[in-house]
Amino acid sequence: MGKNNRKATDATQDVQNAHPSSHESKRQRERAIVRASFVGIFGNLALTLFKFIVGFASHSIAIILDGVNNATDALSSIITIVGTKLAGRRPNRAHPFGFGRLEYVTSVIIAVIILAAGVISLRESIDKILHPANTNYTATTITVIMVAIVAKIVIGVYFHRRGKATNSQALIASGIDSDYDAVLSAGTLVVAIAQLAWNINIDGIVGLIISLVVCKAGIEVLGQALAPLIGTREDDKFGRQIREYVESFPAVQRADTLMLDNFGPNEIIGSVKIEVADTMTARAISELSRKIEAGVRQKFNVTLVVGINAVNETGAFGEMRRKLEELTRANPSVISFGGFYGDEDARTVYFNLLLQFKCDGENVQRQIVEQMKEAFPAYTFEAESDYDYEG
Repeated sequence: MGKNNRKATDATQDVQNAHPSSHESKRQRERAIVRASFVGIFGNLALTLFKFIVGFASHSIAIILDGVNNATDALSSIITIVGTKLAGRRPNRAHPFGFGRLEYVTSVIIAVIILAAGVISLRESIDKILHPANTNYTATTITVIMVAIVAKIVIGVYFHRRGKATNSQALIASGIDSDYDAVLSAGTLVVAIAQLAWNINIDGIVGLIISLVVCKAGIEVLGQALAPLIGTREDDKFGRQIREYVESFPAVQRADTLMLDNFGPNEIIGSVKIEVADTMTARAISELSRKIEAGVRQKFNVTLVVGINAVNETGAFGEMRRKLEELTRANPSVISFGGFYGDEDARTVYFNLLLQFKCDGENVQRQIVEQMKEAFPAYTFEAESDYDYEG
């Protein structure tokens, strides 16, 4: 058995070992996110109750605001549940690609809540600086704050792990928020220690710092939530894995121009162009493309459309291909070329260029075509240009 055949066999085995049902996997993911969110709700509500009791008893705006922030964390978990349920709805005629991006909208809402909490606490902290009030910290107060720090660290680690395991941006955002909460509670601890040890009231100042840190966290989470809504590049390693799998089929000479579009976590639709020998029949090409699309769907959970480029390298076209390879290697704006096909009857040669994003694509394409025309004046050259969308 040849090397390519062994690769194809291994790829087929990987597909057969993949999870049995995409729909079942989505349901499992949804349940995992909901369970994690309920843990966050109960944990943050417990912390809110503790901090309210201690804050009002000690007249500490820092502890009270910290408790308010925990309450917003619980609200964030509720929003995460609602967003996950809405995003899990089946596609319909109006939304044929599903509702997966609603999860990113959920993250945006969480970011806005964090920012609102930061702005409110900023106003209250400034008022506290201008009109300071007496605080009454005790050993019990410090103990409760320390417990809160540990609790937020635990919740944050839990959210991070579950968020990565389920590919949930909302859970990851909640984890980031919990990390900041642990730091903020540590700031409140500093207020209490300063009051007890040196009788210094820095409550308003620490509250101001807390507010600025919360606002910073909100801005960071907002940026991370908006990125997939605007559209971002998929992980280079993921793109390479898909291309390598496609190229593992013996009939595929090359796979390039991979494009992936994210319609929500685990909802990726894309396309790829493959090169095959121009001697393949339509039936063989149809069978090959169906196998590739089914395999990519099962192995990577990606809906992929396969485009076909017939290639030939015989006779004069072999020399042309070598010339094109020489020209593209010498041009730093060209990553590679593909889809090379020469039509002897029409005296026309077709090829695709894969270009760097920063280059002037039209100018580079025109330059390569003119150089090929100069080397082979008896032929017409038609080129298409694509950019390096995925690694």
